[in-house]
Amino acid sequence: MSKRDLNFTTHRRGFLGTIAATAAALGIGSLAAPFKAAAESSLSPSNDADAWFNKVKGKHRIMYDTPRPNGVFPFAWARVFLMTNAATGSSEKDCGVVVILRHEAIGYAFHDNLWDKYKFGELFKADDPATSKPSMRNPFWKPKAGDFKVPGIGNVAIGINELQESGVMFGVCDVAMTVYSNVAAGGMKMSAADVKKDWMNGLLPGIQVLPSGVWGVGRAQEHGCHYCYAG
Repeated sequence: MSKRDLNFTTHRRGFLGTIAATAAALGIGSLAAPFKAAAESSLSPSNDADAWFNKVKGKHRIMYDTPRPNGVFPFAWARVFLMTNAATGSSEKDCGVVVILRHEAIGYAFHDNLWDKYKFGELFKADDPATSKPSMRNPFWKPKAGDFKVPGIGNVAIGINELQESGVMFGVCDVAMTVYSNVAAGGMKMSAADVKKDWMNGLLPGIQVLPSGVWGVGRAQEHGCHYCYAG
């Protein structure tokens, strides 16, 4: 078995472990509640999720499937795709880039205050690039100039806001938000509905809520985006 296969198995087991822990805490019968709530709640993704993919533009299209924090790579690769297309004669208008934040990568879809309040760095195993410790902020939202440098290239604009300005589209998994907000609510003895609402209110501007991350991965490919694993 390859290292990549082992990593994939490990992350899958981690997600199943989270679900199992939730089941133990809430009771097996309660585990279906978050999914039922996602389907019925007015906070669930609206029917415009499909229409959102019609905004993918350009001849050169790619989708970065991001199921977990992976350093700068999900964001750096989006920028490198744009940079190297520009270097070979294709402007940003010729490119369509979609980043799907799902599973443990959903934290990057939220403002800093939620990272602090719900300890996203610990919950999602996401370190701050500046400290190498569990992050208390979203390091990829409005980073300072010079925060990210690539050897041989120099400063790179890989903040989510900077990528959005270059036309990169970001979507986030509603199923993962539902499951993890329930997990967070249980640990903090809060209402699951209140925590989910708080998370929805804390989404970054321009982030599209998708019925699920894997749904988004499929839709992106149906709209001509080539697949790239970024987790």
